Amino acid sequence: MADHESARRPVTIVTGASSGIGKEIARLASHHDEVLLVARSGQELDKLAGDIRLQGGRAHVLACDLTEPGAVDAIVAHLADKGLRCERLVNNAGFGLVGEAHTLDAASQLSSVDLNVRSLTELTLALLPGMIERRSGGILNVASVAAFLPGPGMAVYYATKAYVQSFSAGLWAEARNHGVTVTCLCPGPVNTGFLSRATAGRRLSEATPFHLDAAAVAKAGWSGFMNGRLTVIPGALNWWMTAIARFAPQRWLALAVHRRQLGRTGSAAGQS
Repeated sequence: MADHESARRPVTIVTGASSGIGKEIARLASHHDEVLLVARSGQELDKLAGDIRLQGGRAHVLACDLTEPGAVDAIVAHLADKGLRCERLVNNAGFGLVGEAHTLDAASQLSSVDLNVRSLTELTLALLPGMIERRSGGILNVASVAAFLPGPGMAVYYATKAYVQSFSAGLWAEARNHGVTVTCLCPGPVNTGFLSRATAGRRLSEATPFHLDAAAVAKAGWSGFMNGRLTVIPGALNWWMTAIARFAPQRWLALAVHRRQLGRTGSAAGQS
């Protein structure tokens, strides 16, 4: 490890920090390290950074679109420019679209793959080697209970979250003997801006017992992360749903999810 990197200040990077779960995780992370807030909305990031500073924390803002080429390079360059090194990485940014895959815009669905899978992987691969070399740090990937289910009505989104869950488990096994922790947070439905984007403004179904608020999900995820857990599934009902999904026939699960997602006009089940 180069001396100049070891001298940098530790920072927690949170992507998708402008709202929802990412915003709440950033608040929690700011009690431990400086935070680098990353999202497309610079205005919302500035507001959050101001709140963190008022609470005595140190926050940096980088407004960028992670689906754009060069975004990860920009984050790495920003760290060097500010004299920071990534101690913890929270890969939270993501989105999905509700509807049958053949009816949705192909470019938009591929953009969700770029954000949920490619940028998450690229950022992880850029920052994990430094953690391994220092034998410290950790990665918190935000997936979803969707990772354990087939996803008719959000087929691409569910598939991307299955990747995140599998990737996290693989990294956990590889990194555990190098002083680096990897945790996968798998929330159920959460009332965040994700839902509006996923449903293109359509009226959502009423909250169910599976719903938790973003602050509660973030608290559970951050606690599990700091305690070195591999998987965190907030909410007992969500945990039981994923447990059943491991043994239920895929055909039955696919039809059940299809009814839930698209069975009622104007109704959709968004995941976090």
